[in-house]
Amino acid sequence: MHILQSTHDDIDTILALYDEATALQASKGMTQWPKIDRSLIQMEVDEGRQWKMMDQGQIVCVWVVAFEDPQIWGERKDEPSLFIHRIANHPLQRGRGLVGELVNWAESYCSQQNLRFIRLDTVGFNEALIRVYTRHGFSVLEPIVLEDSTGLPSHYHDGEVYLFEIQLD
Repeated sequence: MHILQSTHDDIDTILALYDEATALQASKGMTQWPKIDRSLIQMEVDEGRQWKMMDQGQIVCVWVVAFEDPQIWGERKDEPSLFIHRIANHPLQRGRGLVGELVNWAESYCSQQNLRFIRLDTVGFNEALIRVYTRHGFSVLEPIVLEDSTGLPSHYHDGEVYLFEIQLD
């Protein structure tokens, strides 16, 4: 497995993986991501925040990172953290432990950048996803309802948000 920053050449594949993830969410009756706009992915690539995991020349997983997330993390917003959003695996690669590979990468990345936490969130209760994240070292925090979801994607507007973090030494 190799983890690299995504390029503009990857955008069609990234969008297809996000569409696949949204279809999976719909099939399981979960809260769904809104349609991801190409211009958002272009901006994330330009900012060096869109990442990909490669295996045998194929993109098997994508995600985006942020270094602040004040609307979701509130009081914890000022702690030096890597926030991971929109993890999407290739449909044929699910169940291969890619989240573990992502966590290993994130731990190394955080060490290099002097960040103390790896954080992510999910909207709505998803027992299987909670098991995946906790199995890979994340602690699940109390779910929250956002006080102000202005400017956030539409799936944040309703329901509880589950927060996960790994505190690094």
